[in-house]
Amino acid sequence: MKKMTLILMFTHLICVSQHSKIENFKITILSTMLSDTHVGEWGFSALIEADGQKVLFDTGSREKTVIQNANELNINLDHIDNVFLSHNHKDHTGGLISLKKEFSNSFSKAHVGEGIFYSRPNSYGTSHYILNNKNSLESLGVKFITHINPSQIMKGLWTTGQIPRKYDEKNWSELGKIIDLNGKLVEDTIPEDQSLFFDTEKGIVLVSGCGHAGLINTINYIKNIIPNRPIYKIIGGFHLLNLKQNKLKWTAKKMKEFGVKYFVGAHCTGLNSTYSIRNFMNLSSKNALVGSVGTYITEEGIFPGYMQ
Repeated sequence: MKKMTLILMFTHLICVSQHSKIENFKITILSTMLSDTHVGEWGFSALIEADGQKVLFDTGSREKTVIQNANELNINLDHIDNVFLSHNHKDHTGGLISLKKEFSNSFSKAHVGEGIFYSRPNSYGTSHYILNNKNSLESLGVKFITHINPSQIMKGLWTTGQIPRKYDEKNWSELGKIIDLNGKLVEDTIPEDQSLFFDTEKGIVLVSGCGHAGLINTINYIKNIIPNRPIYKIIGGFHLLNLKQNKLKWTAKKMKEFGVKYFVGAHCTGLNSTYSIRNFMNLSSKNALVGSVGTYITEEGIFPGYMQ
């Protein structure tokens, strides 16, 4: 059985290595804390456009935030089949029901990581937002597609699936509990945490919701999936806001080693942590900044929505 598992993993990595590159892309933040004239919130969402394809990455926290911000930014969310949910937390899944009701011909395929529907006992019971609303979403026409390993969700666009925790990056509360597949009550390490990535001519682009698996763990895993390619641009939430300076310095050093040239820290990354990373990596405000609603990144660079 162990030999068969290794063969399957090896075969899977070969398939990923034969990937196609994305030529044109645009990633626009639709939900995060900072905003100028749009709605800011503690949440995250971004629209990924790549070679004519579209996928909504996370759905924000409040019911209408993404809908309102997209409308104000003149972004059409109609006819987008795929939505990508990085993990179970409501600040990343809270807008999905409203989005599906508003755009009935969109979001029929929801890509999730294995573990997102596990029970998480707390003072309110064993359920959580996305688990509580699973049946309602399915009745609206949402089909959940679960990923464990790296998978191509659209041409050239990949999910990491579950991410091995090689480095000691505990980007979770350490207080939560989860019932695993064996029925045991264990620490909730957010096992379903997944990120989206794609390759371009200059290197790999990474999109993260919270990075509960760890930013460096995520980058390291992608480098193993697609060897000999730099992680060129990264955008999203990375849960760095409470890190001490020595840990941020280590993170920046590893990012530099992996080839990161552009960095947009939004949501739970933290303002001070984003600026610290920028300073440690000796990047300018054109290459590293705090993401706000409307900030977007393309093959040409970063275009700020508000904060630099």
